[in-house]
Amino acid sequence: MGARYSAPAAERLSSALRSATVSYAKKNLREVEDSALEHGLSRTQEARFPRADLGAEQTGVNYLIVKPGQREAFAHRHREAEEIYVVLAGSGRVKLDDDMVDLTQLDAVRVSPGTARSFEAGPDGLEVLIFGPRVEGDGEMIPDFWSA
Repeated sequence: MGARYSAPAAERLSSALRSATVSYAKKNLREVEDSALEHGLSRTQEARFPRADLGAEQTGVNYLIVKPGQREAFAHRHREAEEIYVVLAGSGRVKLDDDMVDLTQLDAVRVSPGTARSFEAGPDGLEVLIFGPRVEGDGEMIPDFWSA
């Protein structure tokens, strides 16, 4: 006779079988909701966070577009997470604490935990793909970063 499972156990088993069957996910980044629009920041940037769309549990990712001649709406830093930033298109610079770093296409920048960061686009805009571990509650917003 077959094994009987409680409803929650059967649901966990079904989820585990689906995870074992599908070991990848694909999503076009332009199809991910623009969080900047949702938060009233669309004048300066677009920010698309496809983690949930991809079903990623441990990896954070962001597709950031800073519009020509604009700066990101805010700076931030992480207590634990290291991030890697890859410039896909355009040019600009990133402010890392008190340092300014010029950026061009396909530059990659690793930023350690504790370092404040924010981007500024050149005349052709700046498209950046950002990767790092997903650490809930790890981010801290920094006001007035560019004036400091």
